[in-house]
Amino acid sequence: MNKEFFEALALLEKEKGIPMEYMVEKLQTALAGAYKKQQGCEVMVRLHVNPEKKEMKLFQQWTVVEEVADPNTEISLADAKAKSRRYKLGSTVEVEVKTDKFSRLAAQAGRQQIIQIIREAERANQARAYEEKKGEIITATVYKVDETDGALVLETGNGRAVLPKAEQMPDDDFRVGDRLKVLVSEVHGGENRGPLVSLSRTHPGLVRRLFELEVPEIQDGTVVIKNISRDAGSRSKMSVYSTDPDVDPVGACIGNHRMRLSNVLAELGNEKIDIVRYDEDLATYVKAALAPATVLSVTVTEERQCLVRVAQDQLSLAIGREGQNAKLAAKLTGCKIDIKA
Repeated sequence: MNKEFFEALALLEKEKGIPMEYMVEKLQTALAGAYKKQQGCEVMVRLHVNPEKKEMKLFQQWTVVEEVADPNTEISLADAKAKSRRYKLGSTVEVEVKTDKFSRLAAQAGRQQIIQIIREAERANQARAYEEKKGEIITATVYKVDETDGALVLETGNGRAVLPKAEQMPDDDFRVGDRLKVLVSEVHGGENRGPLVSLSRTHPGLVRRLFELEVPEIQDGTVVIKNISRDAGSRSKMSVYSTDPDVDPVGACIGNHRMRLSNVLAELGNEKIDIVRYDEDLATYVKAALAPATVLSVTVTEERQCLVRVAQDQLSLAIGREGQNAKLAAKLTGCKIDIKA
């Protein structure tokens, strides 16, 4: 039995990444607790575990005293010396408990605790794995589609996580078995029911990470993404600048024949992306952010408040449908923008 027990621990370590030392430590508490429950009273026990020899033994203990008050935990000096003359007051007498004395109740209690230990260890491993991926893109597979609220249960490689309908793009239409890219936006620990992982396809960070994966100049720091504003599934604006005057940051993100931009858009469906050059001069920055509209002038009226003048035929383009273009430009630049013809 001991051999099979340690082989099972080794298998758990290999398949689930749970260290054997951790399992042994927790199992000592679990099995000791199971024996105490089987005895129906408070007793002192010690579990001896030797993974190298594949040996596990349980001992019940008594403290040697002059006068016994609790026979479950104490033994008289005379009775102790009857077992061995080496015992003295304060010594601990141990007697091995044979495994056949474990009742089915104790075995079941121990089994439940072992299952709980495994689950806790798995949750801790999941939390660590997700924490390492926080802010990153992962590729997941659709395991289940919730027909009631449209949420997707995804198999991520570190367990299953939910992508709510609110974090999906309007045109997303995934089925079981489909693969998709999602952003790990938040990880909220591993308490009770496991790590609460927030996945998203609407977060601006998804656009940022897609460009970082696609554009080498962003990876090496030559091109820097300053900010992103996004109306997921419809339009995004991204401002960039270059640390090298010889490198065009907008061109680097678009790529030859628009290949880099096209690869990003392939992950975002019909979403449009305006890539603009960041500028320290606020008026210049706002003018660029309002693309594709042509701006005649930008006047900074107060701190981060701008009055923008456009030709009459550019007014609707500058504002955008339902004010989308102006709102995204304002969020991108951090300004309040007032557009006049």
